[in-house]
Amino acid sequence: MNGKIAELPEGVVPYRSTAVFTETTIPQGLLHAHRTAPGVWGLIEVLEGRLMFRVPEMGIERMLAPGCPPAVTEPGIAHEVAPEGPVRFRITFCRRSELNGEARPEGGVVAGCPSGHQ
Repeated sequence: MNGKIAELPEGVVPYRSTAVFTETTIPQGLLHAHRTAPGVWGLIEVLEGRLMFRVPEMGIERMLAPGCPPAVTEPGIAHEVAPEGPVRFRITFCRRSELNGEARPEGGVVAGCPSGHQ
C-alpha cells in the first residue's frame, strides 16, 4: 500500500537532526513501532543504501533510497524502519515555529519515493 504524498504543513520548521545512522549504529527503538513527541514531525532522509519505512497501523511499507523524498512522519502515528543491507540515513525533527502556534493534534504519515525506488 502506498502512503499519501505531501509536504510538511506551513509553519513547520526543522529544529534538530540526528547523527547519521548506519545499519550497525541505528538505535534499536527505531526498528520497532514508535512515535514522535506531540507536535513533532520527522523527516527520514536516506543518504546511501536502502531503508524500509513502515507504518503498521496504516499498512504502509515504502523503500527509501537516495534521491527519494524524505519520509515524513506526523505526530502520533507509529512507524518503524529496517535497513536493507548497508545504509546511511538521518532524521530531522521539525515543529511549528513559535510564531505560528501549536502543532495540529491529528496525525498522519507521508512517505514518498519515485517509482523507480519502490
